[in-house]
Amino acid sequence: MSNHLVVTAMGLDRPGIVSKFARLASECDCDIVDSRMALFGNEFTLIMMLSGSWPSITKIESTLPSLSVELELLTVMKRTSKHTPQNYISNLEVNFSGLDQRGTMKKITQFLADRSLDLAAVKSHAEADATGRPTQNISLTINVPEKVDLDKLEIGLNELADELSLECAIERMQGVES
Repeated sequence: MSNHLVVTAMGLDRPGIVSKFARLASECDCDIVDSRMALFGNEFTLIMMLSGSWPSITKIESTLPSLSVELELLTVMKRTSKHTPQNYISNLEVNFSGLDQRGTMKKITQFLADRSLDLAAVKSHAEADATGRPTQNISLTINVPEKVDLDKLEIGLNELADELSLECAIERMQGVES
């Protein structure tokens, strides 16, 4: 039976950080099941899910703090279990874009929460366009359960985009397990 550990790390970006985490996982006889890395300003961020035997998980839990000190990273670890996939009739890839406005993410996520929709992924980015105006791009993956009317949901998302003066592109992906 495989056991799981989620590790998050954050600190000043430097070359080789991901390599050191991958080496540590290998040395502790753990597999990297999933991982994401991003840069926010000058800050490196990493989240990864590891799997292995309990002794392997315990070994990485006891070894990671010294690597964190060496790399000057803030790290957090949490034991977890394997994700149990749920069946969804569909998922939607939704992209909102337009002029950057305070509160946009709050309104979009509240719209989804009010409908009890499962938000599988979020990526947002703000920058200045060629004329110097602040723009934003928000990409969402939404898992849609059977009880939700996809056509009504798409209409609602487009109405929300109009209310926020944003462009909205929606792509349906059928028969998804998440």
